[in-house]
Amino acid sequence: MRMRPTLHWAPTEDLPPGTTDPEPVVHALSAGGVLVLSGAGISTESGIPDYRGEGGSLSRHTPMTYQDFTGGARARRRYWARSHLGWRTFGRARPNAGHRAVAAFARHGLLSGVITQNVDGLHQAAGSEDVVELHGSLDRVVCLSCGALSPRRELARRLEEANAGFEPVAAGINPDGDADLTDDQVGDFRVVPCTVCGGILKPDVVFFGEAVPPERVEHCRALVREASSLLVLGSSLTVMSGLRFVRQAAQAGKPVLIVNRDPTRGDRYAVTRVALPLGAALTTVADRLGVPVDGRATA
Repeated sequence: MRMRPTLHWAPTEDLPPGTTDPEPVVHALSAGGVLVLSGAGISTESGIPDYRGEGGSLSRHTPMTYQDFTGGARARRRYWARSHLGWRTFGRARPNAGHRAVAAFARHGLLSGVITQNVDGLHQAAGSEDVVELHGSLDRVVCLSCGALSPRRELARRLEEANAGFEPVAAGINPDGDADLTDDQVGDFRVVPCTVCGGILKPDVVFFGEAVPPERVEHCRALVREASSLLVLGSSLTVMSGLRFVRQAAQAGKPVLIVNRDPTRGDRYAVTRVALPLGAALTTVADRLGVPVDGRATA
């Protein structure tokens, strides 16, 4: 029996209330060795909606699962039509104050690493280095037959050529770069094959219902073991791919701090949840630490 992935979470217990005081985050960062785990909420101020917050995309959209994508050509046509259109907007997104603050903290030696659940590449665009992309990246494409990797911009060019005049108006863009289109808008969109072997192409991201590669999970677990504390930014921690690292840190006695406006599945493991928008919260933290967020100058 095929199981659908966990998409929603609702509190089943009394959780500690959030605070608007970011001082615990300031204290953790001043001690150094902080591992950042970021989710879709850090990118909302860049114009990319999150999944579960207010107005989140799951209220109107069910993401494509790996099983659906590999199960039939019709599902792949629908996915690539929507993703091709979404990529035009998604690819224009720029880092916001939250991404820039994380990069600034790293430049000042306050972080031990960055793990992101996002596939948008905005941490790297802001200047963060050695970011672990837990769920992969939309700017790469992989062949499911031969494993060949290729740039997304090259696929975009091929899809443009194969679908001249494809210009529907999307109802919205989702965190995975997928645009909201009706079946009529998808129409007879043409999907192109791998140029190496003719196989099926898939974005190099972990779909819902697909497992994160074990070696990537172990790398993240090692980062948790080496960190002094774990700082979660903009993630509801609904899915186990991120929650497991929160549990690991808490079980090891490492402080877990969360910055997220809404309650999360990891709140009971955290010493605090700062209920503020990411950009404002991290800019305040940077100011208190004397860390300039913009530019590469040191304090």
